Amino acid sequence: MNIKILVAVHKNYRMPDDPMYLPVFVGKEVHPTVNQTFQGDNTGDNISAKNPHYNELTALYWGWKNLDVDALGLVHYRRYLTMGHSKELSTILNKQQVEELFENADVILPKKRHYYIETNESHYFHVHEHEPLEVTRQVLKEKYPEYLPAFEQVMKQTSAHYFNMMVMKKQPLGEYCTWLFDVLAEVEKQIDYSDYTAYEQRVFGFLSELLLDTWLGTHPEYKTVEVNRVFLEKQNWPLKIAKFLKRKITGHGEH
Repeated sequence: MNIKILVAVHKNYRMPDDPMYLPVFVGKEVHPTVNQTFQGDNTGDNISAKNPHYNELTALYWGWKNLDVDALGLVHYRRYLTMGHSKELSTILNKQQVEELFENADVILPKKRHYYIETNESHYFHVHEHEPLEVTRQVLKEKYPEYLPAFEQVMKQTSAHYFNMMVMKKQPLGEYCTWLFDVLAEVEKQIDYSDYTAYEQRVFGFLSELLLDTWLGTHPEYKTVEVNRVFLEKQNWPLKIAKFLKRKITGHGEH
């Protein structure tokens, strides 16, 4: 199989040696001089200029529109998919493993992130501006009503496949991206995020984290498989937990 897994990156950083991985500098149109080594997301059909609002999705859009592959994936420069738990780049998913996983699945996902004490919807409202999620619900109701039951189910759950990470075969990837970017474009037309904080202006990247499971829940014909997710650097868990609890009390804000 011809497989490419895009690595969304916005600064100089070490990259996998495996040629299956393609580093893509996101927001290249906004920051044209920062990096001259990695592939930019501003060639061909692209939405590179929207990177401050779409996050790593500008890499996904670029790959979807400009690469002819049998399967396409998206990971982050510090966050990868793996069969194990090691934080070494040499142990992340390789081509043979991906091909073996695809023998019985159409979509490879990271294991779900669990919040346990709150739903995906309440978590979103504690962390982010409320309007975009409500507008997304309305857009689905009016334009894609068949997706609304799955959306509401995702909202009620306490876990989801976050981080916009996945590897998909060509057909589901094309269908997912066509739907996803159309939904986000409709939401973009209906909200004014100009007064949001810089963090909150990344709104469409946040929304898409919940839309992935919404799409998958509406397409049971595509089989999924989960693997581990590894973050390459140390994380300050006491600080993350403290911020999580603070947001539940004080509401959304930067984190």
